[in-house]
Amino acid sequence: MPHIALHLIFSTVALHWIPQVYNTTASLRGLSVVSDKIAWASGSNGTVLRTVDGGEHWEFRKVDGGAALDFRDIVAFDAKDALIMSSGTGDAARVYLTTDGGGTWKLVLPNPDKTGFFDAMKFWDRKNGILLADPVDGRFTLFVTQDGGLTWTKATQPAALKDEGAFAASGTCLTLLGSHEAWFGSGGPGGARVFHTTDRGRTWTVATTPLSGQVAASGIFSLKFLDSQHGIAVGGDYEKPAQADRTTALTNNGGQTWTSPPTGLMSGFRSAITYLKREKILIAVGTSGSDYSSDGGQTWTSISKDNLNAVANHGNDVWAVGAKGSILKLTVGK
Repeated sequence: MPHIALHLIFSTVALHWIPQVYNTTASLRGLSVVSDKIAWASGSNGTVLRTVDGGEHWEFRKVDGGAALDFRDIVAFDAKDALIMSSGTGDAARVYLTTDGGGTWKLVLPNPDKTGFFDAMKFWDRKNGILLADPVDGRFTLFVTQDGGLTWTKATQPAALKDEGAFAASGTCLTLLGSHEAWFGSGGPGGARVFHTTDRGRTWTVATTPLSGQVAASGIFSLKFLDSQHGIAVGGDYEKPAQADRTTALTNNGGQTWTSPPTGLMSGFRSAITYLKREKILIAVGTSGSDYSSDGGQTWTSISKDNLNAVANHGNDVWAVGAKGSILKLTVGK
């Protein structure tokens, strides 16, 4: 792969990007990190990958009937139990479940809406989860499960603006906190907004943000909350990946209001963000590169120019995936 290991020092923390090797050209967007040994990734052409040895080896996990699907999100609980979500219109949007490490898969949620499009899927715990889909008949479509993904029912559907939608770029336009809270971001010509529930999707509130959101390709692509009050939204215009203006918004009141950071823009469009709680470091990635922040998103420093779609972590083990089968590991240590 055309990647080089990077070594950056800031404060007392060292970051190392380490390229992983797996022979695929798929565009990878789904990523779930279970432990320092176990991680799952997914993407185009029915691609589902798993490592159980910290990235030394990756295994392709075939999904029968899914060879043409684009698996944009994946939620794994351990080496055996995982769910994958494909994105696309109508029948191309599905959720599959495995309980044997990807040896077999069960279709648990076929898209019930002919014009529906799945965007992201997250779980509060092993039983309770939520899935976000684009608006149908003027309302965002949300599904919830209480049995680990075996069955799904529709939650309350909040109203959408004309041409408003969500982005299935990394599975992180939807984020959870605690046992009941969730936020999701939107975009499009009507602007970039954040929807919030405190009761697992029964009721929703919505707030506007200053992120770029005037065209169909722009808006919020990823959200992360550091605690119940402090959160960050990242995105921009994916058709203008190097444009740094209006790619970040911050909240300090649980998402009721959002502001742009005063200085220190990221170096371009970003499609995913994760948070290293112990080190208090944010890491954001996108097609034009990656950045880190050690002050809650107020300022950002570029890490690399690698073309990446998604980032996730378990403790200080950070993984990123991207175009042409790219898999990178960012190990953080003192």
